[in-house]
Amino acid sequence: MKAAVCEGYGSPDKIKLLDVQVPKVNKGEVLIKVMASSMNSGDVRVRGLIASPVTKTALRLVLGITKPRKPILGVALAGKIVEIGEGVSLFDVGDEIFAMTGMRFGGHAQYAVLSEKGCMGLKPKTATYEEAAVLPFGGTAAIHFLQKAGIKKGQQVMIYGASGAVGTAAVQIAKYLGASVTAVCSSQHVETLQSIGADEVIDYKKQDYKKQSKQYDLIFDAIGKIKKNDVDSLLKPSGTFTSVAGHGVASEKKEFLDLLVQMYDEGKLNAVIDRTFSLEEIVLAHRYVDQGSKTGNVAITIPHDSNAVGGHLK
Repeated sequence: MKAAVCEGYGSPDKIKLLDVQVPKVNKGEVLIKVMASSMNSGDVRVRGLIASPVTKTALRLVLGITKPRKPILGVALAGKIVEIGEGVSLFDVGDEIFAMTGMRFGGHAQYAVLSEKGCMGLKPKTATYEEAAVLPFGGTAAIHFLQKAGIKKGQQVMIYGASGAVGTAAVQIAKYLGASVTAVCSSQHVETLQSIGADEVIDYKKQDYKKQSKQYDLIFDAIGKIKKNDVDSLLKPSGTFTSVAGHGVASEKKEFLDLLVQMYDEGKLNAVIDRTFSLEEIVLAHRYVDQGSKTGNVAITIPHDSNAVGGHLK
């Protein structure tokens, strides 16, 4: 099969499109023919090992000293199950699924193996594979942090960094849960945030979001660039601040996927896709996400020819 392999830490040129073996299916696992994946900030951070010197040392111990132990990156995917292992009961061959792969990575390849008990579910019926593939990364993170912060119906919620994968999901999820949402973003993203339901959008290039009289029950930093001290004046006395940075790792739960499916099928969740690249253009996708200016998500299409790949037909 074709796979995008990270041969070392550094620039996008460390990613090579290579022929590798189709992964084997073990007990309790399923083999997925990957139709689409996504390129997220997590992928470029691993590839570039973007972190402080202290954190880099710790990450190398976890991910690999000189290169990733799991060299096929990609933490979210959508596709079709083509083989099931012994004991699998939750899924069957032919099921169209979407999933988070977690520390197994593996989404940037034609085939991937996942545990049936992992963060995997049937994809929304009306979603394309590309749309389904971009929902899990931002969606599961947004649900995790909003739930952890105790979001409630009727609350005033501010989402800082609202234009990214996590932010665009958080705006829509907070609205679905009954909150009134103020999104903070830069000028080029204002219309997108308005289109997905933000009640108010603050363009921080034209207005200092800190200098307002309005106060919030919950402020969520969806990109990890601000601290609680920065927004204390904007919080109600009992208000809560949470961030994707320094507030723990987001849980990957199947129940989170179930909520995303429910929202999507009800027409309450938009898969915000900035650009779509093919697997052959994976280096370009890394370079684009490296720029840090994408709106929502970047999708990766995974082509399959009509020939058998690793013994598994298209």
